[in-house]
Amino acid sequence: MRRCIMKMKSSGLMRAWGDRVTIQRAGDVIPQIVTVVDTDRAGRSPPFDFPEACPECGSAAVREKNDKGELDVRRRCTGGLVCPAQRIERLKHFVSRKALDIEGLGSKQIELFVEKDILRGPQDIFRLEERIAASGAPRLAEWPGFGAVSADNLLAAINARRSISFSRFLNGLGIRHVGQITSSTFARAYGDWPSFWAAVEAARDGALFGAADSGLTEIDGIGQTAAEALVAFAREPHNLEMLEALLADVTIEPEDVASEDTPVSGKTVVFTGTLEQMTRDEAKARASALGAKVSGSVSAKTDYLVAGAKAGSKRAKAEALGVTVLSEEDWLTLIAGGTPEAPDGEP
Repeated sequence: MRRCIMKMKSSGLMRAWGDRVTIQRAGDVIPQIVTVVDTDRAGRSPPFDFPEACPECGSAAVREKNDKGELDVRRRCTGGLVCPAQRIERLKHFVSRKALDIEGLGSKQIELFVEKDILRGPQDIFRLEERIAASGAPRLAEWPGFGAVSADNLLAAINARRSISFSRFLNGLGIRHVGQITSSTFARAYGDWPSFWAAVEAARDGALFGAADSGLTEIDGIGQTAAEALVAFAREPHNLEMLEALLADVTIEPEDVASEDTPVSGKTVVFTGTLEQMTRDEAKARASALGAKVSGSVSAKTDYLVAGAKAGSKRAKAEALGVTVLSEEDWLTLIAGGTPEAPDGEP
């Protein structure tokens, strides 16, 4: 079957499971079914009924739309952190360096606690001792591979994250299309969690992205795809139960709203190469906090390329496009309100 399809140069007819279909080579590579030729053939199988609920957790399984309004061919579970099939990887993301950054709670520990049924959701992390006691297991200090010091260090690291920034918390939830940069954008736009969540609830309860969306899609850099993902998350009761439990143990710190008067406000910035005074993630977060738009690729719309050591193709492309290239020191000078030194050969 696959050899037959791959040999077809453009389009034609083929027989598969009794049906005749027209196919074409989409994108000059992938076979794509265009139409069914014999739709009235006797004995045709009924159309497949795609599930509308996740078989693992019962959450809604939805077909997402992109920013062009086109439906994805796949259905995705909206359960996220509450779905058993996604639990381990979602929890790993929740505690990762770009999210809550809980030291000592890595992949190995997450897998162990899930296997022992100690962790079922992120809210259980902040009740770890209670969950262990309720399971009948010995204290964490008595578990193989832990000991008193490592157990105390882990519990202290967890307690240190009972107060967390808005952007880190939102990113940690692992909502599709709402990653680190988008989370930072929402945090800067709304400032505090209650204001943001009220806007999400307004969009959920009102007309879909009409007047009731409370401005979710009016934020520069936020498209319909991210807004719809937030609404889908807020429509799932399992997610709301998880969020309520989390907020009982975690305080979300307000985010500084970016001033429109910063030297890089509204500018598009790309970072490349190895930075010495900060990590790439720290540099991106700082730029976003100052109102800059952080991008991963260089284009004619890029205002600044911040090039660290071993900068490669992005620097070459920026120079070809006439984009201003700054060193790390130049960047720090610029955001501090100073004037960076001009590149060699320029006035």
